[in-house]
Amino acid sequence: MIKQLILAPVLSLALAVPAMAEKISLSQISNYLNSFQTAKGDFTQINEDGSVTTGEILIKRPGRVRFDYAPPDDSLVIAGGSQVAVFDPKSNVPPEQFPLKRTPLNLILARNVDFSRSNMVVGHRDDGTATVVKVQDPQHPEYGNIQLKFTSNPVELRQWVITNDAGGQTTVILGELKKGVKIGARPFNIPQEIQARGLN
Repeated sequence: MIKQLILAPVLSLALAVPAMAEKISLSQISNYLNSFQTAKGDFTQINEDGSVTTGEILIKRPGRVRFDYAPPDDSLVIAGGSQVAVFDPKSNVPPEQFPLKRTPLNLILARNVDFSRSNMVVGHRDDGTATVVKVQDPQHPEYGNIQLKFTSNPVELRQWVITNDAGGQTTVILGELKKGVKIGARPFNIPQEIQARGLN
């Protein structure tokens, strides 16, 4: 797995959720994303070749997220310190790293999410099962975009599809997110993770 989470084409899945009464507003979605700093839950990822990987996600806004992939994959992706690191368990070399700001995931990890910013939202619709919002960095649309799916009553983030700068896509389906959980800084510390794995 090389940057499967953030940078690879995938299949798209429909959400098995009740039909929505109306499209959720951008202000409601922004308020929802700003309503929690930490969250924890399970995720399912559909990979480029159609295979499925699963794991656990930890979120600590701003700017931090960790994806622990379950066996047999056992990969690890960490965003922290303005960097993203992709750890390959089959390799004994340091992780591949690149700036978080160059990934669309950065947009929902911001300290203050505001989808009303000019040219940030490039799509906002009700697909019959969820409200779908497509956003991009208005200063750098070449970095790609992230398409988010939200259900209502209450508003919840259920899925995202990231399109990278090369047009490749990655779909991540979220389980129930437990918000407000206590999460320390260690899970997002890339240098400490490198040291703990003896990769420095």
